[in-house]
Amino acid sequence: MKSKNVRKIIILTIFILTPCLCVLYGYFEARHIVIKKITFSHNDIPESFNGKKIIFISDIHCDNYFPVKKVADLVDIINERNPDIIIIGGDNVRKDTTYFTPFFKEISNLKSKYGVYTVLGNHDHWEDPQLIQQGFRDCKFYICDNQGYWIKEDNDSIRIGGVGDFWEDKQLLENTTQDVKKSDFCILLSHNPDYMENLNSNLVDLVLSGHTHGGQITLLGLWAPIMPSSMHPEYLQTGQKYRYGWKEKDNIRVYITSGIGMGGFPFRFFAPPEIVEFTLSNK
Repeated sequence: MKSKNVRKIIILTIFILTPCLCVLYGYFEARHIVIKKITFSHNDIPESFNGKKIIFISDIHCDNYFPVKKVADLVDIINERNPDIIIIGGDNVRKDTTYFTPFFKEISNLKSKYGVYTVLGNHDHWEDPQLIQQGFRDCKFYICDNQGYWIKEDNDSIRIGGVGDFWEDKQLLENTTQDVKKSDFCILLSHNPDYMENLNSNLVDLVLSGHTHGGQITLLGLWAPIMPSSMHPEYLQTGQKYRYGWKEKDNIRVYITSGIGMGGFPFRFFAPPEIVEFTLSNK
């Protein structure tokens, strides 16, 4: 009889402690950013850009869960990496006087040799796209929504451009690729990786996306019960296809980052926030 009572107590303790430990872990994981280092090799990368470093972040979601102090810490971490190029993939800040002005004051401190390039995400459109774009212009950042820019070094150059958000804007790829040759190295920014399903180009070499938060709450990083497209059934349904990491379609590679912030839900589970550090290589 006593052994049965002991077993019941053990089972009850496990039943209570397990969800508590999961919540604590999810809270801890969401607030500890990892740096993921990737060497990206491609024959189109010109010699002058061999070894150049790109820092890619997305989905900062500056709000009460990722406050301005955390943005300042994020900027310090990135600047310590001494990047040549910085890319921000959208979903940046709540349109709130508590966050808006302080966010742009801190994010303007990002430093890189060739500048900071950014696109808007769906949350930026839901907040105030004109206001957020103006905030980035005041920071002297390059707005890549349906625009492209050449970055030059010696006699070499690479192209960085973007398309508008897949849910809330137009995607004018030709604005990025109109003067790009097949031999040029071209990076395309698309906040939403589902745009890959509509991307048809032999001029784009690398796509960088965010939006999904890596699933945010996952089963050991392998599967997420809720994905953004499933929450909005009027949009393209891709399931887990573009949840996180490296994917490929028609010889175009896309990297989907898990992002930085939390987007209104203050936990992550086996989808840690990340800063992605790409080193370009033509070897």
